Amino acid sequence: MTEFDLIRTYFSRLGAYRADVLVGIGDDCALLKVPKDARVAVSIDTLVAGVHFLPDCDPESIGHKALAVGLSDLAAMGAQPAWATLALTLPRMDADWLRAFAAGFSALARRHGVALVGGDTTRGPLTISVQVHGLITGGYGLRRCGAFPGNLIFVSGTLGDAGLALRRLQAGEAIPERVRQCLERPRPRVALGMALTGLATAAIDLSDGLAADLGHLLQASGVAADVHLGDLPLAPEVAQEVAATGDWSLPLSFGDDYELCFTLSPRRLSNLKTLAKKLDCPLRAIGRITHGAGLRCHKPEGTRWEVRQPGFDHFSDNSGEETT
Repeated sequence: MTEFDLIRTYFSRLGAYRADVLVGIGDDCALLKVPKDARVAVSIDTLVAGVHFLPDCDPESIGHKALAVGLSDLAAMGAQPAWATLALTLPRMDADWLRAFAAGFSALARRHGVALVGGDTTRGPLTISVQVHGLITGGYGLRRCGAFPGNLIFVSGTLGDAGLALRRLQAGEAIPERVRQCLERPRPRVALGMALTGLATAAIDLSDGLAADLGHLLQASGVAADVHLGDLPLAPEVAQEVAATGDWSLPLSFGDDYELCFTLSPRRLSNLKTLAKKLDCPLRAIGRITHGAGLRCHKPEGTRWEVRQPGFDHFSDNSGEETT
């Protein structure tokens, strides 16, 4: 099978059909029709074997995650997903791997109305880069820079599940399937991000860990925050781990949660409760925006927790543990 056979077989009709794709896979460039008065949100992420997923991770889950991390970025901006491109570097031709990878990617793409419109395939160490494109109408969507003193800080879902899965897998320990799915098949909060537009004052997705990502939001907004660790939404397995070790770095610094963290005026609380019920999406207040700079984390007994490892950083020796 040649490179072009590979593209035709596995990727030429991947994802959702969209009428705004005038020219898709098969030409030098894709031609896309952008709606009038819409803005295009663009993000790109690269996943590397042994860094972003374990060597024995099933390829269908890799395909899912490769797209999910980009959709999470679009969710943080309140953008509606539209198109994606894929650059895939493979160590060798493996029809079974490609079939499963394409199935995982395509299932999530169809769920969110995403069309794969182009990309590239090369030979080398397993590396996957996905660029996503979303549409924002009526303004600039959600940004990191809109938080104000007095705003409440919320997160969706639960924190630390992916970090716990990675910790247990690296130790060779058995883990519940639900926890492993959090690591290998994250669920991007696309509907929530779109619904928060015009309601939340600022937002960011949690890819590198709550401490690091909320820190980015605080810096962009020029504010500080108090977070109460006892209010963090933790699944039972994570809560047990924190209680046993006294270590809050699992929900704060390990990353790969792909939940949304956002700020909200207290006056909009009733709107948020209605939204959470409508989307069937758990949302939890964890703290408040204040004047100043920096993040202060308070343990349930009232003492401060010093964040020594804010989150994952590819070029830091003291980062969190996204790496495998």
